[in-house]
Amino acid sequence: MQTVALYILAALAEIAGCFAFWAWFRLGRSALWLAPGMASLALFAWLLSLAPADHAGRAYAAYGGVYIAASLSWLWLIEGRRPDQWDLAGAAICLAGAALILWGPRGV
Repeated sequence: MQTVALYILAALAEIAGCFAFWAWFRLGRSALWLAPGMASLALFAWLLSLAPADHAGRAYAAYGGVYIAASLSWLWLIEGRRPDQWDLAGAAICLAGAALILWGPRGV
């Protein structure tokens, strides 16, 4: 469960950092949004580096499924747009893939 919590925290940091850039560039917010956005993206990178995986590529691949689900949560909770059944089905497929990558049996 620590791995899942780590991925969720990393996803929140990445989404918040990217949203800061989105807010500045697409929503016309102040450039002051960029400083916390960059800090949040640095936090994301640090958190993801803590993932207990033997290889970076595997950690990043598993993280992708969590990122997708977290992005849809952001869509709903922050942006006020409820995900539809296709969003939820896609997220479920991605999370299943992430689980296989994280916890699938590995040969020696």
